[in-house]
Amino acid sequence: MTSIRFARYALAFVWLATAAVSLGGGRQIGYATLAQVGIEGLLAELCVYGGAALDLLLGLWTLLAVAPRTCLRAQAALILLYTLLLTLIAPAFWLHPFGPLTKNIPLLALIQLLYQQVGRRERG
Repeated sequence: MTSIRFARYALAFVWLATAAVSLGGGRQIGYATLAQVGIEGLLAELCVYGGAALDLLLGLWTLLAVAPRTCLRAQAALILLYTLLLTLIAPAFWLHPFGPLTKNIPLLALIQLLYQQVGRRERG
């Protein structure tokens, strides 16, 4: 397996695992985080399930490798959006020992590397 393919699978794993955690045991963490800014009830459910659906979609899209540059741009945009929102809602996540926000920096770097590699392949 090439290192680029491995990197793509690793990125897909992050999205798919995040979706699974968001729908499983992590769902309560999502609700509690949203409640900090008054998002509760149906709106909180839409946020948690909608976010999990986006994560699942991006994970599957990454595995399919269809329109990979568009997929990578969508991933970067969603990571930036999640980072901005969580910075506003729960800035302490920047200091969390498991890195729910700090991990986004290396993920964006990986996405950039994959984006460049796909561009090289498309140019021949």
